[in-house]
Amino acid sequence: MGTVFSLDVRAPGCDPDAVEDVFRWLHWVDKVFSTYDRDSQISRLARGELSQGECASEVGEILTRSAELEVETSGYFSAHASGRLDPSGLVKGWAIQRASERLASAGSANHCLNGGGDVQCLGLARPGSPWRVGVADPLDPARLAAVISGRAASPADGLAVATSGTAERGAHIIDPTDGSRPTALASVTLVGRDLSTTDAYATAAFAMGPAAPAWIEGLEGYHGFVVFADGSQWRSSAFADGRTTLRR
Repeated sequence: MGTVFSLDVRAPGCDPDAVEDVFRWLHWVDKVFSTYDRDSQISRLARGELSQGECASEVGEILTRSAELEVETSGYFSAHASGRLDPSGLVKGWAIQRASERLASAGSANHCLNGGGDVQCLGLARPGSPWRVGVADPLDPARLAAVISGRAASPADGLAVATSGTAERGAHIIDPTDGSRPTALASVTLVGRDLSTTDAYATAAFAMGPAAPAWIEGLEGYHGFVVFADGSQWRSSAFADGRTTLRR
C-alpha cells in the first residue's frame, strides 16, 4: 500500500498469534490490491486478464463500496480517478479498519492501528486516558496543527482519524471530475467512526478544494479540519481551538 503500518496494543492485550495474523492479512491485502505489483489481482483485473468473479471476494466488496462512495461524494471519490482501475483511496482505510476488527475479535480491547498517519483506535490508551492523535501541519511537518483525543467503547463506535494531503506523497490526489490535481488545499483531516469511509471522504473533500468545508459541515457524525495552501485554516465546531475530545 506504499506506506508503513504500526500497531499499538495496550493491556489487557491479546494473543501474540492474533497480532501476527493481522500483519499476515495486511500483507495479503497488499498482494491482492497493490497497483505497484503487475501480478496483483487488481492489476490483472485492470488489464482484463482476470474477471471480477475470478478474484478474491474482497475485490468485489471494494469495487461495490467504491461505486457507492462515488455517488455519496458526487463523483469526487472514484476508483477510476486516474483513468484506470485504482481503488487505493479506499483499500488502506478499509484494511486498517478490518485489522482493528480482527484484533477486537481476538480479545484486544485497547489498541491503535496506524497506516501512513491514518488511524483506527479502540478503547483507551491506558485506564482513564483517551487516545491522542496528532495531526501534522502539512506546511511544517515538524509541528502539530491539531490534536484529537478520544475513546472508542466498541468497534461499532470506533475512533477513526484520516488525513489526505500533499505532505507525505506530494500532489498525488486527482479530482475525478476533471482529471486535475487539486492545489487549493494542503490537507484535510476527518474524524469519524470507521476508517474505511472516513479516509475515502477525506480524499473526496481534498479533491473538492474550497468547497470542502461546506460539504464536511453537511456530513452527520464527522468532524473536519482543513489547512489551505496559503496556510489559513478552517475547523468544524469540535476543532474550535485546534483540539477536540470525542467520546464514542
